[in-house]
Amino acid sequence: MTATIWCTIAGCAVVTAVIKGIGPVALGGRDIPPRFLGVIALMAPALLAALVVTSTFADKDQWHVGAHTVGVAVGGLILVRRGPLVLAVVVAVAVTALLRAVT
Repeated sequence: MTATIWCTIAGCAVVTAVIKGIGPVALGGRDIPPRFLGVIALMAPALLAALVVTSTFADKDQWHVGAHTVGVAVGGLILVRRGPLVLAVVVAVAVTALLRAVT
């Protein structure tokens, strides 16, 4: 690996440590207000949803709808209908593979 890659990794580690340290330093041992706890609890699902949408619709630097998009939609539909997670993943993979084989 080149020095640039190692510098990037080290920089990301330092920035992550600083970001994690800002909260305790800013609060100074006080409790987090309940209003902020609600926001913090919703950050992880919002980030996960953003990552799923980006990976579903993004193709390099353009938005794209393809076989993987249909697979994710079918898996999501199964989950919305209260189907098991394993079934949703298996069906999504099967639909995506079938559509890629056909086209």
